[in-house]
Amino acid sequence: MSVPAFLRQVIERRGDARNIVLAKHDAFKALSAYDPAYAALKHAKLERLAEKTETDPAAELEHARRTMMAFGATEEVPYDSSGRVLLPPMMRAKGGIEELALFIGVGETFQIWNPKLFLADPNIADDMKDIARFRLDERGVSL
Repeated sequence: MSVPAFLRQVIERRGDARNIVLAKHDAFKALSAYDPAYAALKHAKLERLAEKTETDPAAELEHARRTMMAFGATEEVPYDSSGRVLLPPMMRAKGGIEELALFIGVGETFQIWNPKLFLADPNIADDMKDIARFRLDERGVSL
């Protein structure tokens, strides 16, 4: 699978590493991916969220759960100069990725989807599904 050029440019602008971090997405049956430098930003966001809820008795447990998933359930993988990345078996399973992967840029991160799951998800906007179908058609793939 290849990281699209525009995403590689964002990753490489933040640091010299030719690695991406993969994690199970919080809300979707997909992977969330980002460059290693984003991990510090993610940690700061989680800390700010914890500060907002520190008076809630359940907040400490929720914060521990979030940080465990954000940093303990990730894998850092390299990509080559053409953008090819090998998705580790555990991450493929967590994201439901089979033979094809759909890369979607979403701001500071990007998502990696099984196109079938993306098209079937009722929470995905129809316009995004149209784009995914167009990309699949470009490759001669119909689902």
